[in-house]
Amino acid sequence: MPDTTEQPLPDLSGTFESFDGTTIGYRRYGSGPPVVLVHGSGGGLHSWQPVAERLADRYELWLPARRGYAPSGPSRPPKRFTDEVGDLRTLIDRIGQPVHLAGMSYGATVALHAAAAGLPVRSLVLWEPPLFAAGSALTSVQARFEQLTAQGDRRRAELLLAEEVARIPAALLKLMDAGEPADDAPSDAPGWCGDLESMSAETADERRWSAVTAPVLLMRGADTWQPMPETLDRLAAALPDVTQKSFPGQMHFAPMTVPEDVAAEIGAFLARR
Repeated sequence: MPDTTEQPLPDLSGTFESFDGTTIGYRRYGSGPPVVLVHGSGGGLHSWQPVAERLADRYELWLPARRGYAPSGPSRPPKRFTDEVGDLRTLIDRIGQPVHLAGMSYGATVALHAAAAGLPVRSLVLWEPPLFAAGSALTSVQARFEQLTAQGDRRRAELLLAEEVARIPAALLKLMDAGEPADDAPSDAPGWCGDLESMSAETADERRWSAVTAPVLLMRGADTWQPMPETLDRLAAALPDVTQKSFPGQMHFAPMTVPEDVAAEIGAFLARR
């Protein structure tokens, strides 16, 4: 049995210049078949770290910081999913062979776009892509978010995203509210603004992903709130080759709360590909 305990990993950080000159930062761990892990909105290089630590004995793991998130450069407005597909294409070209592609939340939507665009992807691992968060209504959300951020009201800005984009129920949001963000906490506002631009130009029609022929592991928390479960059911129905996994007692944040379970499921899926 492989050792899946958390191990200190060497810091193999680097950068590369993407197709349009944007600097993309990344970390690389482990050895074996390459796996690229794409983080979600408000995330960064740390997002997949707990899972990566449990897979580095079997896989070469690439963790890019998406454009707009430090240490990568800013996105160029208006940002679209095609920009991030271009970043992944550049990274995969550097890796030099087809990859397994894993995405968390918004990063899972990026992964779907990459596979649909024909990037050399051996398989997809998707954690709860928020495909319902799409359409022109998000343009006004972005404007309000930018206004609150400019005023220095980070707490209200984060609550806006939780309510209007993630659609976290009020009762749950009250339990989760951690109060004012720390003054020294890095701002993810630039990244969020770019993500909102991309989502505002999207459609919520899950049937479009029927063109994704790569084998897919579609994961979810059993207790994640609506409309995520209904969205994932429709996505699963559209995908030609999908394996589903639900984590009892978990919500959208399971890759951080139970990384050992998520890593075990990913490892088992990839071992068959």
